[in-house]
Amino acid sequence: IDVLGSQVTATLYAERFRVHKIFVLPQKIARHLWVSIRTLRALRRCRYDLAIDACHGSQSGRLVLAMAQARYKLGFPDPVLNPASAWHTLAWPEHLAHRGVFLLRKAYAGLTSSTYPPLNLEVTIGERCQAAAVLTEICRGMRKRRVATVAIFPNATGAKCYSEDWWRQFVDTFQSLCPQVTLMDLLAAHGRSQLGSQLMPFYSQNLRRLAAMIACVDGFISADCGVMHLAAASGTPTLGLFSVTDPVKYAPYGGVNAALDTRELNAASAATAAAQWFADVMVARASADNASASAQAALPLRAPSQA
Repeated sequence: IDVLGSQVTATLYAERFRVHKIFVLPQKIARHLWVSIRTLRALRRCRYDLAIDACHGSQSGRLVLAMAQARYKLGFPDPVLNPASAWHTLAWPEHLAHRGVFLLRKAYAGLTSSTYPPLNLEVTIGERCQAAAVLTEICRGMRKRRVATVAIFPNATGAKCYSEDWWRQFVDTFQSLCPQVTLMDLLAAHGRSQLGSQLMPFYSQNLRRLAAMIACVDGFISADCGVMHLAAASGTPTLGLFSVTDPVKYAPYGGVNAALDTRELNAASAATAAAQWFADVMVARASADNASASAQAALPLRAPSQA
């Protein structure tokens, strides 16, 4: 499998065993035109059995799909340029993360599942251990005993970003409802806290390290952003706060992940709903742990081997 993406793509997937090569395009293609041309030429020199463009409505994605040397090509048809396509009669998945899998399954002639797999970044044991050691060090100077930890990422782009005052009201309400929970402030790329100095901070420009840290906490809360999906892919229960975009398309999905529409909620009401969500998460986790312990206890004991 070869992948065309950004430097972020390379950071997240370079170590995947099934990923053979990642073609990296600059973030601003127009400013790095020759680098982009060399990358696309290198892509065109490769031959594939199947090429997939899962970005519906993306002009650049459709251009790259046209350039690719592939026996078969798949992508969503343009309703204006190709209104007669039979694809328009199919029920496309609403969530964007499902669409690549949907296209791949349509290309497969055999039986396929009706469900979609959860996002999985495959954080390694080594990454988790290193992040856990850092988390322990961060929490060492805290006065209260840490029962559970929830990470908050208060940054997002454009209108999706809540104000600092909104977040501070959210944090104050959440802490009053869940005093036993320690909150962690995940700093954005600019490195400045948007929650004041009241929470323990963590900062890393390396996305895999950030994902490993999120994998070590008990819950994650943020507005709709890329880090929200990173958190969901790390395996940590994730709550996305939505005020502009459509949660049907962009919500963190799978497991106990959820989306909260805050368009008619103030910060305190949103925090109350978030606190209830996290309480439900902890109850579900305790039930799962108890069921696992009961199953282990029911296993027959192995007789000791004879010398």
